Amino acid sequence: MKTNKEEIDQIIKETLTQEEAKFYNELGEQNILQKVGSIFQGKLKWLFVIMNIAMLFIFGILIYCVIQFFDVASTTELIQWGLGIIICMSAISMLKLFAWMQMDKNDILRELKRLELQVASLATKAKN
Repeated sequence: MKTNKEEIDQIIKETLTQEEAKFYNELGEQNILQKVGSIFQGKLKWLFVIMNIAMLFIFGILIYCVIQFFDVASTTELIQWGLGIIICMSAISMLKLFAWMQMDKNDILRELKRLELQVASLATKAKN
């Protein structure tokens, strides 16, 4: 049984030219690996490469802080290394959050393009 969305998609595809239908199909849902790959395309590609290098560097510092945390004896040093762990985890979290927000932005832009194509298709069909 077809859902309402599938019926609407079929109606839209019938009104599109072959080139428009191909573009419409490319705007479909992406899996998580495609979403991650999409942030490494476009104008901000260089930024995400630098961010990932920075995350690897910060992760190395985090591992060092964890090792030192379990190796010290005084409370003051425990607090210092613990603070280093918290700072590293916060920095990695912020960088990851920015990347996830970019993936969400790409999803929203893709849906807007689909909507624009649907409106253009329905407007063309309404003229006929």
